[in-house]
Amino acid sequence: MVYSLAASTLTLAAPVGCDTSSAEGVEPTAAQAHGPSRVLVTGADEEMLVLEVTAANKVVVRLPRVEVGQGITTAVAMMIAEELDARLVDVDIPLAEARTKGNQYTGGSSSVRSLYGPARALAATARARLVTAAARRWHLPARSLRTRDTMVVAPDGRTATFGSLTAAAAGIRRPDVSSKPKPASEHKVIGRPTGRIDARDIVTGKAKYTGDLEVAGAKPTVVARPPTLGGRLVSVDDRAARAMPGVHAVVKVAGGVAVVAESFHHAFKARDALRITWRPGPLASLSDAAIRSRLRAAVPSVGAPPRGSAQVEGEFEFAFVSHAPMEVLTAVADVRADRAEIWFSSQTPMDARESIASAIGLPKSKVRVHVVRGGGSFGRRLNYDAAIEAALISKAARRPVKLMWSRGDDIRHGRMRGASHHRIRASHERGRVVAFSHAMASVSESYERQGVTAQGGVSTVAAGPLPSDSGLYNFGRVSGSSGSVELAMPLGAWRSVDSGTMRTAEEIVVDEVAAELGKDPVAFRRGTLRNKAVKAVLDKVAAAGHWGRRLPSGQAQGVAVHEEYGSCVACLVEIDATDPKNPRVTKVVMAADVGTAVNPRGLEAQLMGTAVDGISTVLRAGLHIDRGAVREGSFADFRYARQQHSPLHFEAHIMPSRREPGGAGELGVPAAAGAVANAYARATRTKPRRFPINF
Repeated sequence: MVYSLAASTLTLAAPVGCDTSSAEGVEPTAAQAHGPSRVLVTGADEEMLVLEVTAANKVVVRLPRVEVGQGITTAVAMMIAEELDARLVDVDIPLAEARTKGNQYTGGSSSVRSLYGPARALAATARARLVTAAARRWHLPARSLRTRDTMVVAPDGRTATFGSLTAAAAGIRRPDVSSKPKPASEHKVIGRPTGRIDARDIVTGKAKYTGDLEVAGAKPTVVARPPTLGGRLVSVDDRAARAMPGVHAVVKVAGGVAVVAESFHHAFKARDALRITWRPGPLASLSDAAIRSRLRAAVPSVGAPPRGSAQVEGEFEFAFVSHAPMEVLTAVADVRADRAEIWFSSQTPMDARESIASAIGLPKSKVRVHVVRGGGSFGRRLNYDAAIEAALISKAARRPVKLMWSRGDDIRHGRMRGASHHRIRASHERGRVVAFSHAMASVSESYERQGVTAQGGVSTVAAGPLPSDSGLYNFGRVSGSSGSVELAMPLGAWRSVDSGTMRTAEEIVVDEVAAELGKDPVAFRRGTLRNKAVKAVLDKVAAAGHWGRRLPSGQAQGVAVHEEYGSCVACLVEIDATDPKNPRVTKVVMAADVGTAVNPRGLEAQLMGTAVDGISTVLRAGLHIDRGAVREGSFADFRYARQQHSPLHFEAHIMPSRREPGGAGELGVPAAAGAVANAYARATRTKPRRFPINF
């Protein structure tokens, strides 16, 4: 169900589950912002979508998600345009600020899945009311009217824009035509490859990111941070910094010493002039070798294999990895004695609002969080470190600030994917796998949740099912267990989270089992995969990528599959590893079944991005820990794939489907990573076990 707001233009909201005396949780719409307070009629839908048709014939939907380059604003605009029969250029998708109720979580490849039904229902209801308004104006049967190009059209050719009907439509409670969304067979926008609605703004600089915002009085701010993770400030001599031109304030914060200045140039100069004594962090005695050793020791036993079976076994190590979004972390904060206002890009704005309020000692009702588009995330903006820090600096400096973490700040002190160690054993007998065991241990961030001081870390083992396992295949008895090593490190969810390492390791073992049994890797997978949809995407990449074609010495193909989020994907890779230290992926072919692909062009872009992630983390990009410090500090040494490392040929095949959408944003990472690893192994005739390979 959807409901209308008491407004002078048509404004519809999905039910939000609050009482009728308050519109708590939803910021004012464009119509409300310039008029008296309105009452929201309520229900119980977590998405809290609000759709407004303005007098200027614009359809505005305030999106309770954040746009970080994944194209969610375009996908939702397409859903709205489809059901309204509106022109896509007439649909605006601003980002909703932090609310007090509902779902504003952007993650888990869930946005399109969770919004597909509510967005279409909202737009379909709006269309029914607009058609009814036109019918009553023209004294015609509502069923005789049709809609197109953001207007209602009568049988005699008369037209009325949605904007001209919005005031009348706002008062209609029971429309004269159906308000059900269209069947998939009638879709003209959904499923059509579409360019991003914000593409021109992005490439021309019109799109605004946090660093572009002009908030009154907000001054550029940077922080001097310790050389080791978790290092503490002992003393600071800031006299030279305070005397420098353009410096407004120098304040101590939990993470170091902040400098507020007239420009970022002044701020960085003053930061470098600070004379600081630091206490080393709790991991100062630890480096990579010791962490790998602890992880290996924390992996649970895989148990005894079935009697009479032969074994294919492997142990795999994955390094820490930075998110490194192209736009560095930035937050603007204006904290006053009785209120606060924060601007930043957040995947979890409701949680952020609550945490910021707690940190600065204000009720959350006095904290307003504006959600700003982000230049990349990959999970990094699930956390809001920079926003809390900006708020604390603003409070201490008693002025608005625009805080920017440098690239080095984020790589050396920001969140990262935890390192992990995997032990896998496939037991086979009479040409088939009869048991498959996967045990792993990863660095845990539980110290943050439990207040663990972690003087170097403590290993713990917790037996239990893994987040992802080889249930993808008919491998007989499948088992998994996990352990952890608790270290005082800032960890966070990295794109594809657990599956990015687990499926990679498993797909390598699948290839090695096929070799042990003398079978072709694609044929072996086809004979053991449980899901027909997974077989279909595997068949697609094998055919489109010409699996099995002859390649020169030092070059090879690799393949891998993955199933998650109600979707599945296959990836075929060709690699030139003639120089094993400088391998080049030359070709990537991917096929995905995600149910209804709202925007196939956007999905293709997502798959391309996951291919680059797989290339990067398998071949070259990781973080070293040196005596409690992250060694890397920029893209110069955190070696993510650049243009010269990208495949010369990329193609994506979207499988046709009319079922509800599945998830897609993270789907391709495990398959891409597994395919790259398998291609490298076949090209070099080695068994890679530590990733990235050239690290």
